Amino acid sequence: MDVVKRIEELRRIINYHNHKYYVDDNPEISDYEYDKLYHELLELEEQNPELITPDSPTRRVGGQAQSTFEKVYHQVKMESLMDVFSVQGLFEFDQRVKTNLKTEDIEYVVEKKIDGLSVALEYRDGLFVRGSTRGDGVVGEDVTQNLKTIRSIPLRLNLPDGLDLPYLVVRGEVFMAKKDFEELNKRQEEAGQRLFANPRNAAAGSLRQLDPNITASRKLDIFVFNIQLIEGVEIKTHSEGMEFLRKLGFKVSPDYKKCSSIEEVAEEIRALGELKSELPYEIDGAVVKIDNLEYRELLGSTSKAPRWAVAYKYPAEIKKTVLKDIVIQVGRTGALTPNAVLEPVFIAGSTVSRATLHNEDYIKERDIRIGDTVWIRKAGEIIPEVIKVELSERPENAVPYKMPDKCPVCGAPAVREENEAIVRCTGIECPARLFRSILHFASRDAMNIEGFGPALIETFLEKNFISNIPDIYRLHERRDELIALERMGQKSVDNLLNSIERSKDNDLSRLIFGLGIRHIGLRAAQLLAEHFKSMDNLMNATKEDIQSIDDIGEKMAESLSEFLQQDQTQHTIRLLKEYGVNMTSKVSNPVNNSFAGLTFVLTGTLPTYSRKEAAKMIEERGGKVTGSVSKKTDYVLAGSDPGSKLDKALQLGIKIIDEDTFKKMCNDLT
Repeated sequence: MDVVKRIEELRRIINYHNHKYYVDDNPEISDYEYDKLYHELLELEEQNPELITPDSPTRRVGGQAQSTFEKVYHQVKMESLMDVFSVQGLFEFDQRVKTNLKTEDIEYVVEKKIDGLSVALEYRDGLFVRGSTRGDGVVGEDVTQNLKTIRSIPLRLNLPDGLDLPYLVVRGEVFMAKKDFEELNKRQEEAGQRLFANPRNAAAGSLRQLDPNITASRKLDIFVFNIQLIEGVEIKTHSEGMEFLRKLGFKVSPDYKKCSSIEEVAEEIRALGELKSELPYEIDGAVVKIDNLEYRELLGSTSKAPRWAVAYKYPAEIKKTVLKDIVIQVGRTGALTPNAVLEPVFIAGSTVSRATLHNEDYIKERDIRIGDTVWIRKAGEIIPEVIKVELSERPENAVPYKMPDKCPVCGAPAVREENEAIVRCTGIECPARLFRSILHFASRDAMNIEGFGPALIETFLEKNFISNIPDIYRLHERRDELIALERMGQKSVDNLLNSIERSKDNDLSRLIFGLGIRHIGLRAAQLLAEHFKSMDNLMNATKEDIQSIDDIGEKMAESLSEFLQQDQTQHTIRLLKEYGVNMTSKVSNPVNNSFAGLTFVLTGTLPTYSRKEAAKMIEERGGKVTGSVSKKTDYVLAGSDPGSKLDKALQLGIKIIDEDTFKKMCNDLT
C-alpha cells in the first residue's frame, strides 16, 4: 500500500463527509463507517508522524490547555451594527442611504442575526492559519485551537484549479444549536456545575475555554456572513461573495435573501419573525445590508457602526397568565429549584405551563406569590421564566412564598448556606441526589473505585441494581447480570468488583470524605479520622468534641454533627459496616516529629513535587498545612506563579522557602 496516497485519499474522503454532515446537513454514510475511516487515518498518521499536516481532519482534536490567549489586532475593524426596532426605523435607514448615495437603485440582503460570538477566520493560500474573537472590534483574542474543533470550519479551502487566493479573512458567528444547549445544561446539572443562561452565553463560554478539549466537547457551530479582506479575487457584491464562500466550503449565513426594495426587506423581516421560534438555533434579529460593495465603500462608517447596514431587533414576546402553584424540583446536586405551575399560555412557538423561578432570592425580589397574575417570557427564546407580577390583579389571600426547610423527596433537612442562593437537600440517601452521592463516593480522592464512572452509575440506577451507597458492596451478587450488560463483559466486571472489594480497606478518612458532608473536605476528613480513630467514636462525638480539633471550625462542626444525627446517615453507615467497609483510621505514626507545631502554606507550582506530595511530607513529619497565610503561619513554600499568598507572607514577615530549602529541611530533620 502506498501510505502517502492512502493518507491523502482518506483526508479527501473524510473532508467530503465532514462537509456533507456539518455544512450541508445531509450525511451520506453512517457514523460507524465514518469512524472506521477516521481511525484508519489516525493510525496511519501515528505510524508516520512526518506525514501529518495542519489541515488533516485529525488535527481537530482539543490538544494542550493554554495559559492565556494572545492578542490579535484586526486588519479590518470588526464593527458592531446600529439597531432599529420598527419598520419606521427601516424606512428611515433606507432614506439616509438613498440621500447619501444620490440614487434610488439600492439592493439589500437580509440575513438572520445569529445570536452567538463573532469571530474572524484567516486563510493563507487556502489553509486556515488563525482565528480570533471580535473583542472590542480592533483587538481580539487568538482562539485558533478552539476554532479548529468546530467541524463546519474548513481547515483547507476547496480552491478551484488555477485560483490564486493568497489571503482571505472572513467573519462568522459561532453559536450553539438549541438542542445542544439543552444537552449541555443537562450535563452541567448532572455534574453539579453552573447552568448557562442561554445558547449565546454557552457558545461564548465554550469558545473562550483555555482547554480546547472542553471546547471540542461542546458541539459548537458557525455561520460565515462576511468577507473582511480578500487578495487575488475581485468581488463586487455581498451576495456574490457569499456564493463564492459557499463554493470554497464555508457554511454561510443560511437562507439570506436579496431584496430590491425596503418594502421587500420589511416583508422578509416580518416573515422571518414568524418563523424564528421554529429555527434550530437562536436569532436575536435580522441584519439588513447593502449588497453593492462599492456603495459600502462610499458610505463608510461612523465611529461606532457602518452606515450601510442595520440590525432589526424583534421585540421580546411576553405573555400574561396565572401562577397556580409553586412546586419544588430536586436536582442531582440536591439543589431545590422552585418552579411555577402556570395556566397554560402560548408563547414564542409553544404552549407553556411551567416556568423556572430560579431560587428563593428571585422569588423575594419580585414578590411572586401563588395565585398572582404574572408576565412570562422565554429566556433566550428557550427557557420560560416569570419576569414580573401584575400587582393590580393580586388576590387578597395571596401570601409571601417560603422555601421548604425539608427536602420534598426524602424529608431530610434542606439548608441554605451563607452567601449562597440555593437551598440544598442534605440527605445522603435522597433518591433525587443519589447519582451525585454515589459519583462522589466512588471518586479518586474518596473511595477510589476505578471504572465506576457516570455512565455506569447511570445504568445501575436505571436497572435498580443500586438504590443507595451501600448497595455498591452488594454488586458482586449480580455478577452475571453485570456481565450481560452492553459494553461490559467478564473482564471489565471482575476488574470493577475487585476495585470495589479493595475499597473496603481504605482509611477512615476516605470514607468520611466520600460521604459528601457539607464543609468537610479531604483535609478535614483526615483530621477527623486521625483524632477520633473510628467511625463509632465520631458518631458518638458532640459538636463541641468535633470543634475542639484544630482547623475544624464551628460551621464545619455544626454541619458534621447535624449530618451524623440524620436517620439516613446512620442507616448508610450501619449498612457499610455490615458489608465490611473499614471504619477505623489506618494512619501510621509520622516519619518523625521534626515539623511538629509548624504550620506551612503552599503556593505556586513546585519544580518537582505536586502540592499533594509536599503536603504529605509535611504531615508525615508532624507538621500542618493550611490554605491561607496568617500570623500563625511558620513557612510559606513557594513555587512559580505564587499569587497573592506570597504577597501576604511578605507583608506579615513570614519566612518564605523554595523547594530546595524544603528538601534540605526534610532531609536534615529526618
